[in-house]
Amino acid sequence: MDGNGRWAKKRFLPRYIGHQKGRNAVRKVVAHCAKRGVKALTLFAFSTENWRRPQDEVSKLMDLFLQALQKEVGKLHENNVRLRVIGDRAGFSETIQSHILQAEQLTQANTGLALNIAANYGGRWDVLEAIKAWQVAHPNQTPADLTEADLAPYLCLAELPEPDLLIRTGGEQRISNFLIWQMAYAEFYFTDTLWPDFNEASLDEAINSFARRERRFGQTSEQIS
Repeated sequence: MDGNGRWAKKRFLPRYIGHQKGRNAVRKVVAHCAKRGVKALTLFAFSTENWRRPQDEVSKLMDLFLQALQKEVGKLHENNVRLRVIGDRAGFSETIQSHILQAEQLTQANTGLALNIAANYGGRWDVLEAIKAWQVAHPNQTPADLTEADLAPYLCLAELPEPDLLIRTGGEQRISNFLIWQMAYAEFYFTDTLWPDFNEASLDEAINSFARRERRFGQTSEQIS
């Protein structure tokens, strides 16, 4: 969800205003995904690298995160959305960690959209943590024994299908350490639209682009047809 700061700068506003407007875009996209029957949506909210931003901006982002947990979860629950936060929670305050746990417990039995928030998350961190967890579970085996199938259950979002589509707003064309294992066969969609301006029509455009693509997974076009 890229472009909040630039959206604000273009309007001569503080960056945190852009982040506030970005939260409105989250509401629209989550609701539209649920309406369209999307099974899972993962939003990259805060990366392990984002701690390098100015302290004032990081502090305001943490405040927005806490406010969202306090004010939005009830509505998500009413709409049968299952919320999960992936990433290293130890980096957050005890208050935020407590609200994350409460939100997950409240929504864990919901059967609608699986909404995942990647916060203090990095794809490399995800893979390293999975390897560590595998080694703890298999103390008598060595890394030489490890296969992709062995590691997969220890990754974040292991219980969900791998993503079909990656959408990045704001004009940048990279994945920035997001779900690097899980994105092996995802289709990429890049748009210059800044995240606060991303809406239901923007999402439909991305999905329509995805629908026109031929997904071969290593096979030929003839095999697919």
